[in-house]
Amino acid sequence: MSEKTRVIGTAGGALGLGAFAAAVGACCGLPWAVPLLGVGGAVLLARLSFLLPYALLGAGGLLAVAFWWVYRPPVVCADGTCLESDRRPLRWIVWVAALLVAALATVGLAPGSA
Repeated sequence: MSEKTRVIGTAGGALGLGAFAAAVGACCGLPWAVPLLGVGGAVLLARLSFLLPYALLGAGGLLAVAFWWVYRPPVVCADGTCLESDRRPLRWIVWVAALLVAALATVGLAPGSA
């Protein structure tokens, strides 16, 4: 598995967990939740509200793994056959994912929610 695939996969997983945490946290406190989700959807997300801290911890863990893969020291090859890859685009992806997860966590932990 390539480095790019691992980083994008973990950052995407963190975004997914962050979106789940935002949905669970905002299901009861925001006025648009019931009309958008319907009563059944709002009740379902309210029942899953106990998963909010676990989803945020999972998103933070996936981001930590993504940051470790992007910022770890490059592999040193004795014979010089290793290719040095530019990690700048991957670093941008991880930082944007971290900012989006932070924004989603803020929505999920807003004072009026859950």
